[in-house]
Amino acid sequence: MTSAVTTDKSARPGYGQLLRTPGAIGFVLPGFAARLPFGMLTISILLLVQHTTGSYGSAGIVAAVTGVSMALSAPVMGKLTDRRGQSAVLVPVVLMHSAAVSTLVALALLGAPVWALALAAVPAGASVPQVGPMVRARWAAKLEGSPLLPTAAAFESVTDEFTFVVGPVLATALCTGVHPAAGLITEAALTLAGGLVFAAQRATQPKPHAQAAGGEKHASALSFPGLRVLIVAFLGIGAVFGGMQVSLAAFSEEIGNPGANGLLYGIFAAGNMTAGIACGAIAWKIGPRRRLLLGYAGLTVAASVLWTAHSMILLGALGLVVGLCIAPALITGYTMIESLIPANARTEAFTWLTGAVAFGQATAVTLAGRLTDAHGSSYGFLVPMAGTVLALATLLALRSKLAPKAPSRVINSSTGPAANATAAPAGQAPAARVNERGLGHRVPVTVD
Repeated sequence: MTSAVTTDKSARPGYGQLLRTPGAIGFVLPGFAARLPFGMLTISILLLVQHTTGSYGSAGIVAAVTGVSMALSAPVMGKLTDRRGQSAVLVPVVLMHSAAVSTLVALALLGAPVWALALAAVPAGASVPQVGPMVRARWAAKLEGSPLLPTAAAFESVTDEFTFVVGPVLATALCTGVHPAAGLITEAALTLAGGLVFAAQRATQPKPHAQAAGGEKHASALSFPGLRVLIVAFLGIGAVFGGMQVSLAAFSEEIGNPGANGLLYGIFAAGNMTAGIACGAIAWKIGPRRRLLLGYAGLTVAASVLWTAHSMILLGALGLVVGLCIAPALITGYTMIESLIPANARTEAFTWLTGAVAFGQATAVTLAGRLTDAHGSSYGFLVPMAGTVLALATLLALRSKLAPKAPSRVINSSTGPAANATAAPAGQAPAARVNERGLGHRVPVTVD
């Protein structure tokens, strides 16, 4: 449902004002419960399969199959959601996911061979619900024409950060402190309960785009070059998450203290969350493209020295720095979707980025698992370095593709193509219009 939200333009939009938006809490809370399992899935599979097989390499293969399946299915799910509506897609998906994860847990505990676990991992990954992109789409519909829209984008990016870093910590604590299968069981339960409650909030769902404006065929979000560049950047971020998960677990075992894995990942998470909250609260004065390049350069430098750490204190310190560097790159990338992709393809665009993180994570888990089995945890940390170096090189070479598109490329879901996405007072640009210097600001951009 599309509705404009009236706000006091003299006040700076903030998180408190955003959450007072009518109906927001109704989809934010169940949405969070349903998306937290996304951060739990890979590490839960990794720890369970490593426990039952004794091999990080085998665990990495199963986790990688899950990630690849999710990465391939996520854009399809996003496109179906844009066309048919959120509830129509979400309800059958969460039911399928819970059943698939339960099957995977049972097979692992019964000592099934790796090939059987990998086969079961396909539906488990393909059925991961894309709740994060759905929440973003609800904000976009609810706040159309409001200066709170950039605040919502920042809030969702911080929530994604929370999911990416707290999910693995929770899963690790459950798998190491309760039972090796506890992480996956909790993941399936949260997905089912949160997904069904979220799907029931129909009043805030955006209208399906069953047909493009003018009866034309829908353009895929992937047809926009800026999204393709961001996908590469998010693959590198996924490589950091995957490489850290495997290598921190292996390092903790090497020093004879498996419980240290949770502490080390918690430090990494603390850095990530601290930077994420700060990034979402700042009214930036530099453009998003420059922020992305600077943030990604910092992440690459930090990830490139992880392999040198041979003590818990040093590794904890470096993990904290890596965490601090991830948030600016991740948040800025998600925020740029608003200016690069038309409204009727944004759910699909968000799922491409989410899938890219999953695919990068899956690839990193596989490579780091094999390197760790063969040579130790230090070699596993080379995977985040390689992933970020390659992604940064791509960003620098193709940075021109990240320039915001003209407003004429933004499609209003109710009126079709328009030069201005929403009406605005004379002398001001519409809230949906952004430029390289103004995307990060929380106030309307003055037209020259």
